Amino acid sequence: MKYLHLVWASLFRRKTRTILTLVSIIAAFLLFGLLDAVRTSFNQAGQSANGAQRLQTGSKLSFIQTLPQTLQAQMEALPGVKMVTYANWFGGAYQDPHNQVFSFAVPPSYLDAYPEMSVSDAERKAFNETRTGVLVGEGLMSRFQWKVGDRIPMQSTIFPDKSGSKNWTFDIVGVIHSTDKKSGGFYDQMMLLQWKYFDDTTPYNRGTVGWYVTRVTDVNQADRVAKAIDALSANSDHETRTLTEQAATAAWMKQFADIGLIVGSIMGAVFFTLLLLSGNTMMQAVRERTSELAVLKTIGFSSESVLAMVLAESILLLLIGGLVGMLIASGLIPAVNKGSGGMLVLPPVGKESWTLGIGLMALIGAAVGALPAWNAMRLNIVDALAGR
Repeated sequence: MKYLHLVWASLFRRKTRTILTLVSIIAAFLLFGLLDAVRTSFNQAGQSANGAQRLQTGSKLSFIQTLPQTLQAQMEALPGVKMVTYANWFGGAYQDPHNQVFSFAVPPSYLDAYPEMSVSDAERKAFNETRTGVLVGEGLMSRFQWKVGDRIPMQSTIFPDKSGSKNWTFDIVGVIHSTDKKSGGFYDQMMLLQWKYFDDTTPYNRGTVGWYVTRVTDVNQADRVAKAIDALSANSDHETRTLTEQAATAAWMKQFADIGLIVGSIMGAVFFTLLLLSGNTMMQAVRERTSELAVLKTIGFSSESVLAMVLAESILLLLIGGLVGMLIASGLIPAVNKGSGGMLVLPPVGKESWTLGIGLMALIGAAVGALPAWNAMRLNIVDALAGR
């Protein structure tokens, strides 16, 4: 663009105001980059190739409602079912209720449904043979500085033992290594305990399970298998709802919060504020240069050229701030992942996020520059030079 030097000079005519506006834009798009990574991370849950082969069956009434263990044999007999396992939420916390741990009571077959979790044969044998044994994700081991052989106290925020106490003791017999780094943050922070020990010890379970996990032989038949599973308990007091792993994960998360709605609401408020702020900056910048714009028209610049330069100035302001903000977000995400100890695994700012971000920069820039650019185009030379 042959007028770029004029646009650049106009943009930094008031350096302090421009820099402060740029800081606001950088902050807005830094937040956009981080929040979009959070949204993408939640949307990707259960989308792995292994996850596509798994179905989750829970109570149709509520995710806290348990199901009878007798359903397992009926589900295994259905065509298209490769294997069925189950789990119960334990609700564990270490030393302090704030140190929540993803802890589940599972049978030995649970690991067969999740090839993403790698456990050595010796440690798996120890888990099967140790009543109080637990398998712990390597990220969780590092977080609390545990090692194999440690006996650890755990509090259950839900289940007491036979004596009524919610204090449990477990022996670490093995480490879970994640073979799927995309989902590693979850598996690395997981603790698995013996389902039989859990079921025998707490008086509130007794032969029921929290949810079933079904591995199908053909992912193309997953919908048919899901309907067949739900038909087993239709019109009973324990009706089920079977979903793909991705859909089940999304439904489970929405029990606590709609991540997409939260992210969208925050970014809507941020960009609306940014629209007002940058719009005010552009209006002031053009108003201060009324006589200068009149001179440009006097020496031969067309009205359309003046409009294009003001509009380009506005878009350039948003692009500079927005690109810097998203670059900072790209550099910050690995640090956030590392600092969380594996609890968060945010994906890098990808192509879709960059495309959406640049589109928003251009759109907001055009929106805030439209009115001042239109006023500049319609500027009357005589009135402007006369200060009217």
